[in-house]
Amino acid sequence: MFPGSGPCRRGWHAGQAQDLKSFEQRITTKVLPNGLTLIICERPEAPVFSYTTFIDAGDVDDPSGESGLAHMFEHLAFKGTSQIGTTDYAAEKVALEKVEAANNAYEAEYLKPVGRDEKKLADLKQAFIAAQAEAHKYVVPNQFTEVAEGNGAAGLNAETGLDETQYFWSMPENRLELWPGLRAAVSLTPFPASFTRSAMSSLKSAACAPIPIPSAAR
Repeated sequence: MFPGSGPCRRGWHAGQAQDLKSFEQRITTKVLPNGLTLIICERPEAPVFSYTTFIDAGDVDDPSGESGLAHMFEHLAFKGTSQIGTTDYAAEKVALEKVEAANNAYEAEYLKPVGRDEKKLADLKQAFIAAQAEAHKYVVPNQFTEVAEGNGAAGLNAETGLDETQYFWSMPENRLELWPGLRAAVSLTPFPASFTRSAMSSLKSAACAPIPIPSAAR
Protein backbone atom coordinates (compact mmCIF):
# COMPACT_ATOMS: atom_id res chain seq x y z
CA MET A 1 0.00 0.00 0.00
CA PHE A 2 1.42 3.37 -1.01
CA PRO A 3 1.52 6.29 1.45
CA GLY A 4 -1.58 8.45 1.20
CA SER A 5 -3.80 5.67 -0.11
CA GLY A 6 -6.23 3.36 1.62
CA PRO A 7 -9.67 3.83 3.18
CA CYS A 8 -8.72 6.87 5.30
CA ARG A 9 -7.29 8.72 2.34
CA ARG A 10 -10.29 7.82 0.16
CA GLY A 11 -12.61 9.02 2.94
CA TRP A 12 -10.78 12.35 3.05
CA HIS A 13 -11.26 12.80 -0.72
CA ALA A 14 -14.95 11.91 -0.39
CA GLY A 15 -15.40 14.49 2.37
CA GLN A 16 -13.59 17.11 0.31
CA ALA A 17 -15.77 16.36 -2.72
CA GLN A 18 -18.90 16.60 -0.59
CA ASP A 19 -17.82 19.98 0.81
CA LEU A 20 -17.05 21.25 -2.70
CA LYS A 21 -20.45 20.09 -3.92
CA SER A 22 -22.15 21.82 -1.00
CA PHE A 23 -20.20 24.97 -1.77
CA GLU A 24 -21.18 24.88 -5.45
CA GLN A 25 -24.85 24.57 -4.49
CA ARG A 26 -24.63 27.91 -2.66
CA ILE A 27 -23.28 29.71 -5.73
CA THR A 28 -25.53 31.94 -7.83
CA THR A 29 -24.27 33.52 -11.03
CA LYS A 30 -25.95 36.49 -12.70
CA VAL A 31 -24.86 38.33 -15.82
CA LEU A 32 -26.20 41.89 -16.10
CA PRO A 33 -27.18 43.48 -19.44
CA ASN A 34 -23.95 45.52 -19.41
CA GLY A 35 -21.90 42.31 -19.22
CA LEU A 36 -20.98 42.56 -15.55
CA THR A 37 -20.90 39.05 -14.07
CA LEU A 38 -21.89 38.59 -10.43
CA ILE A 39 -20.90 35.40 -8.59
CA ILE A 40 -22.66 35.20 -5.23
CA CYS A 41 -22.04 32.70 -2.44
CA GLU A 42 -24.39 32.78 0.52
CA ARG A 43 -22.77 32.15 3.89
CA PRO A 44 -25.33 33.13 6.56
CA GLU A 45 -23.04 32.51 9.52
CA ALA A 46 -22.44 36.25 10.16
CA PRO A 47 -24.40 39.44 9.30
CA VAL A 48 -21.71 40.79 6.97
CA PHE A 49 -20.90 40.62 3.30
CA SER A 50 -17.55 40.65 1.58
CA TYR A 51 -16.89 41.39 -2.04
CA THR A 52 -14.06 41.29 -4.53
CA THR A 53 -14.31 43.06 -7.86
CA PHE A 54 -12.09 41.52 -10.55
CA ILE A 55 -11.29 43.75 -13.52
CA ASP A 56 -9.77 42.05 -16.53
CA ALA A 57 -6.91 44.51 -16.93
CA GLY A 58 -3.50 44.78 -15.31
CA ASP A 59 0.12 45.73 -15.82
CA VAL A 60 0.45 43.81 -19.10
CA ASP A 61 -2.21 46.10 -20.59
CA ASP A 62 -0.19 49.27 -20.00
CA PRO A 63 0.60 50.99 -23.31
CA SER A 64 4.23 50.94 -24.37
CA GLY A 65 6.09 53.78 -22.70
CA GLU A 66 3.27 54.43 -20.22
CA SER A 67 3.87 51.76 -17.61
CA GLY A 68 2.00 52.19 -14.35
CA LEU A 69 -1.36 53.22 -15.80
CA ALA A 70 -3.16 50.11 -14.51
CA HIS A 71 -1.87 50.77 -11.01
CA MET A 72 -2.82 54.43 -11.33
CA PHE A 73 -6.39 53.49 -12.30
CA GLU A 74 -6.55 51.28 -9.21
CA HIS A 75 -5.86 54.29 -6.99
CA LEU A 76 -8.32 56.52 -8.84
CA ALA A 77 -11.22 54.46 -7.49
CA PHE A 78 -10.64 55.75 -3.96
CA LYS A 79 -10.16 59.43 -4.74
CA GLY A 80 -13.70 60.66 -5.28
CA THR A 81 -16.65 61.15 -7.59
CA SER A 82 -18.76 64.09 -8.75
CA GLN A 83 -20.47 63.99 -5.33
CA ILE A 84 -17.81 62.61 -3.00
CA GLY A 85 -14.50 64.33 -2.31
CA THR A 86 -15.44 67.75 -3.65
CA THR A 87 -17.30 70.75 -2.26
CA ASP A 88 -18.27 72.06 -5.69
CA TYR A 89 -17.94 69.66 -8.61
CA ALA A 90 -18.66 72.20 -11.36
CA ALA A 91 -16.27 74.84 -10.02
CA GLU A 92 -13.53 72.31 -9.33
CA LYS A 93 -13.83 70.87 -12.82
CA VAL A 94 -13.22 74.33 -14.30
CA ALA A 95 -10.29 74.87 -11.92
CA LEU A 96 -8.72 71.54 -12.92
CA GLU A 97 -8.99 72.47 -16.58
CA LYS A 98 -6.91 75.55 -15.74
CA VAL A 99 -4.38 73.34 -13.96
CA GLU A 100 -4.12 71.19 -17.07
CA ALA A 101 -3.68 74.24 -19.31
CA ALA A 102 -0.95 75.59 -17.02
CA ASN A 103 0.81 72.24 -17.05
CA ASN A 104 0.63 72.03 -20.84
CA ALA A 105 2.09 75.53 -21.19
CA TYR A 106 4.96 74.66 -18.87
CA GLU A 107 5.64 71.40 -20.67
CA ALA A 108 5.59 73.05 -24.11
CA GLU A 109 8.23 75.57 -23.03
CA TYR A 110 10.35 72.99 -21.27
CA LEU A 111 10.38 70.62 -24.28
CA LYS A 112 11.53 73.23 -26.78
CA PRO A 113 14.61 71.75 -28.51
CA VAL A 114 16.17 75.21 -28.79
CA GLY A 115 15.44 78.65 -27.43
CA ARG A 116 13.93 77.68 -24.12
CA ASP A 117 13.33 80.75 -21.98
CA GLU A 118 14.29 79.94 -18.39
CA LYS A 119 12.59 83.01 -16.95
CA LYS A 120 9.38 82.20 -18.81
CA LEU A 121 9.68 78.61 -17.60
CA ALA A 122 9.93 79.78 -13.98
CA ASP A 123 6.87 82.01 -14.45
CA LEU A 124 4.90 79.14 -15.99
CA LYS A 125 5.86 76.94 -13.06
CA GLN A 126 4.51 79.51 -10.62
CA ALA A 127 1.32 79.82 -12.68
CA PHE A 128 0.88 76.06 -12.47
CA ILE A 129 1.38 76.04 -8.70
CA ALA A 130 -1.14 78.86 -8.29
CA ALA A 131 -3.72 77.07 -10.46
CA GLN A 132 -3.19 73.88 -8.51
CA ALA A 133 -3.66 75.66 -5.18
CA GLU A 134 -6.91 77.20 -6.44
CA ALA A 135 -8.26 73.82 -7.52
CA HIS A 136 -7.33 72.24 -4.21
CA LYS A 137 -9.68 74.60 -2.37
CA TYR A 138 -12.57 72.37 -3.45
CA VAL A 139 -11.02 69.05 -2.40
CA VAL A 140 -12.32 67.05 0.57
CA PRO A 141 -9.43 64.63 1.17
CA ASN A 142 -10.15 60.94 1.77
CA GLN A 143 -13.92 61.42 1.83
CA PHE A 144 -14.65 58.29 -0.21
CA THR A 145 -12.78 56.11 2.27
CA GLU A 146 -14.40 57.93 5.20
CA VAL A 147 -17.89 57.33 3.79
CA ALA A 148 -17.19 53.62 3.36
CA GLU A 149 -15.50 53.13 6.73
CA GLY A 150 -18.10 55.31 8.46
CA ASN A 151 -20.66 52.74 7.32
CA GLY A 152 -18.71 49.81 8.68
CA ALA A 153 -16.39 48.94 5.79
CA ALA A 154 -13.38 46.89 6.91
CA GLY A 155 -10.34 45.69 5.01
CA LEU A 156 -10.85 48.31 2.30
CA ASN A 157 -8.06 47.82 -0.20
CA ALA A 158 -7.10 47.04 -3.79
CA GLU A 159 -4.26 45.52 -5.77
CA THR A 160 -2.98 45.42 -9.32
CA GLY A 161 -1.56 42.26 -10.84
CA LEU A 162 -0.13 41.42 -14.23
CA ASP A 163 -3.51 40.75 -15.84
CA GLU A 164 -6.14 41.81 -13.30
CA THR A 165 -7.07 44.56 -10.87
CA GLN A 166 -8.99 43.77 -7.68
CA TYR A 167 -10.98 45.85 -5.19
CA PHE A 168 -12.29 44.42 -1.94
CA TRP A 169 -13.75 45.15 1.47
CA SER A 170 -16.34 43.82 3.94
CA MET A 171 -19.43 45.61 5.26
CA PRO A 172 -22.43 44.98 7.54
CA GLU A 173 -25.27 43.32 5.62
CA ASN A 174 -27.57 46.31 6.29
CA ARG A 175 -25.21 48.44 4.15
CA LEU A 176 -25.43 46.16 1.12
CA GLU A 177 -27.27 48.75 -0.97
CA LEU A 178 -24.58 51.37 -0.29
CA TRP A 179 -21.82 49.22 -1.75
CA PRO A 180 -23.04 49.10 -5.40
CA GLY A 181 -23.82 52.80 -5.19
CA LEU A 182 -20.25 53.62 -4.22
CA ARG A 183 -18.74 51.24 -6.75
CA ALA A 184 -20.97 52.53 -9.56
CA ALA A 185 -20.12 56.14 -8.69
CA VAL A 186 -16.37 55.65 -9.00
CA SER A 187 -16.87 53.77 -12.28
CA LEU A 188 -19.34 56.17 -13.92
CA THR A 189 -18.39 59.57 -12.49
CA PRO A 190 -14.81 59.40 -11.16
CA PHE A 191 -13.45 62.77 -10.15
CA PRO A 192 -10.03 62.17 -8.62
CA ALA A 193 -8.95 65.74 -7.88
CA SER A 194 -6.82 64.88 -4.85
CA PHE A 195 -5.04 62.23 -6.93
CA THR A 196 -4.37 64.76 -9.67
CA ARG A 197 -2.84 67.06 -7.09
CA SER A 198 -0.57 64.40 -5.62
CA ALA A 199 0.43 63.12 -9.06
CA MET A 200 1.66 66.57 -10.07
CA SER A 201 2.92 67.92 -6.74
CA SER A 202 6.53 67.00 -7.48
CA LEU A 203 6.59 69.94 -9.90
CA LYS A 204 6.92 72.23 -6.90
CA SER A 205 10.34 70.84 -6.06
CA ALA A 206 11.53 70.04 -9.57
CA ALA A 207 13.86 72.55 -11.14
CA CYS A 208 12.92 71.91 -14.76
CA ALA A 209 10.92 68.69 -14.93
CA PRO A 210 7.67 68.62 -16.93
CA ILE A 211 4.79 66.80 -15.31
CA PRO A 212 2.54 65.42 -18.04
CA ILE A 213 -0.97 64.76 -16.71
CA PRO A 214 -2.29 61.31 -17.73
CA SER A 215 -5.77 61.66 -19.20
CA ALA A 216 -7.13 59.27 -16.57
CA ALA A 217 -6.14 61.69 -13.82
CA ARG A 218 -7.78 64.72 -15.42
